[in-house]
Amino acid sequence: MNYTQTLDFLFNSLPSFETQGATGYKPGLERIAAFCRHIGNPQRNFFTIHVAGTNGKGSVSHILASVLQQAGYRTGLFTSPHLTDFRERIRVDGEMIAKQKVVNFVDKHREKMEELELSFFEMTTAMAFDYFAQSDVEVAVIETGLGGRLDATNVVVPVLSIITNIGLEHTALLGDTVQKIAAEKAGIVKKSIPVLIGEGSARYNEVIEQAAAACKSKVLYAEREVVCEDRRGEGGVQHFRLRRERDGRVFDVTLDLAGDYQRRNIVTATAAADFLHEETPLTISRRAFLEGVRHAAANTSLRGRWQVLGEAPLTLCDTGHNAHGMASVAEQLKSVPHRALYCVVGFVRDKDLAHMLPLLPREAHYVFTQAQSARALPAEELAAKAAIYGLRGEAVGEVKAAVARARELASAEDAIFIGGSTYVVAEAL
Repeated sequence: MNYTQTLDFLFNSLPSFETQGATGYKPGLERIAAFCRHIGNPQRNFFTIHVAGTNGKGSVSHILASVLQQAGYRTGLFTSPHLTDFRERIRVDGEMIAKQKVVNFVDKHREKMEELELSFFEMTTAMAFDYFAQSDVEVAVIETGLGGRLDATNVVVPVLSIITNIGLEHTALLGDTVQKIAAEKAGIVKKSIPVLIGEGSARYNEVIEQAAAACKSKVLYAEREVVCEDRRGEGGVQHFRLRRERDGRVFDVTLDLAGDYQRRNIVTATAAADFLHEETPLTISRRAFLEGVRHAAANTSLRGRWQVLGEAPLTLCDTGHNAHGMASVAEQLKSVPHRALYCVVGFVRDKDLAHMLPLLPREAHYVFTQAQSARALPAEELAAKAAIYGLRGEAVGEVKAAVARARELASAEDAIFIGGSTYVVAEAL
């Protein structure tokens, strides 16, 4: 098979949550564990940091990978979903896996993958582990796909587990309360392996602490380890003053990612880097940390996080796609300078719009759209649901046409926001 045929096989021959929704979700570790044994358990060949959470896990993963890379380690990074290229999911020192490596892996293991009936995500996870081992990766940052306990990535035994935060998401699969979802994400806690909680909350701390206690694992709270004393943003770059609680040491940190919510992510990533340096065989100097954070997006090609796509009118996109993430986006939209605000938004069918739509600004003019995905909610249907919550506008069936329509309507003094779904942002990019 060539690369195009290989991608067609991956996306269409194997179950995929991203294209099929719940029907493509295959929980459980039996299949991925069996397949990893078949290919020699490559995930055991390098140190791992395992990252779960409702929001922020992508940013935290990319920041940590950049820091480790800057510290001189050959660093793997596995994240999902991708925006424009499947290979974005699997990187070594910031470089995407080669197309031929994807083809070779599938050609070599297709028969076994079909025999085990692996899901798309299970196959992709195993491909990442195999590629990292082949590439002599020393440490890998592994982001969960969905949940934690039954997520395919949960076959790793990390040196640190991280749970960024917990909010309502994928309730049909993970549970209909924050506590149930927390229990699923706490499933990444391993015996005697510390777990770092990025944003603690009285609603779920106890759930994670109980899971950790059962594993005799230490619980760390990032906000008790590192305090953000000040934040300033300018031109897509942010400056933070961070204080390390254990010794009062102050760090002036620059991050090449925008978005107010990065304040929480930088605290989590800083606490994680400090733990890795102090408590594991990994060594991260102050210089490596500062330079890694300064060039996090550049080193790892992270996109779609409060990203500026154009000026006059100011055009922004963000991949926040659940109530927890949408609340952060809506809050930041209030501070965006504009005369009028135009929002190009689309969602997938399984999102809890009753909790998301009320968060969006009512004064904006909406261009409701839908991505080219079987999971996408039709634009007309979205417009009707949004009207219930006082959101007015028009429906345009294709993302590119919707963005063009917003630009047609907006003047130089206005602002355009694009989001609601990772797929919408991907097509806008």
